[in-house]
Amino acid sequence: MSVQERKQRQRTERERLIVATARELAEAQGWDAVTTRRLAERIEYSQPVLYSHFRGKREIIGAVALEGATEMALAVRAATAAADGPRARVTALARAYLDFAERNPAVYDAIFQLDGGLAYAREDTPEPLKDAFAALLESLGEVAGDGVHPGLFTEMFWAALHGLATLTRAGRLPPEDTGARVELLVNRLAVL
Repeated sequence: MSVQERKQRQRTERERLIVATARELAEAQGWDAVTTRRLAERIEYSQPVLYSHFRGKREIIGAVALEGATEMALAVRAATAAADGPRARVTALARAYLDFAERNPAVYDAIFQLDGGLAYAREDTPEPLKDAFAALLESLGEVAGDGVHPGLFTEMFWAALHGLATLTRAGRLPPEDTGARVELLVNRLAVL
């Protein structure tokens, strides 16, 4: 391995460590607890080293969002692949999405609530975000109904899921009724 390859590998490993530490800290104490000073202390590198990878917290949130979007897409695809038929796929998608949001609240916030400096719904949207939407579209597009644009239907269904996730987490909706809400959403919104 050349010196250049070794340096690049070390740089990539440091970036992974920074992102993993930021995620860990955010999940344990919230995003307000994630500062460059605390990250530098936890990873045992100086703040200038941290800044050589990310210009600040915003870029770190963006990196967490991209990583999380990839994980969410994998979770949705795994859930829908195991389901038989459109209704089962849409139900599995909804449950996987809500489970991801519940298990990873800080990551979910990085993807959908916080400013990570990422472009959404544009030509320059990063690929992990496009792929996360595509994971939803793959199952939802088939149940959009005649004359309904699959992408618009997916946006509406996603908006409903996002509302359920955020309202439940905020204590505005009782979590014990999540299953009933998913069934209502699937039965009333999707054309099955």
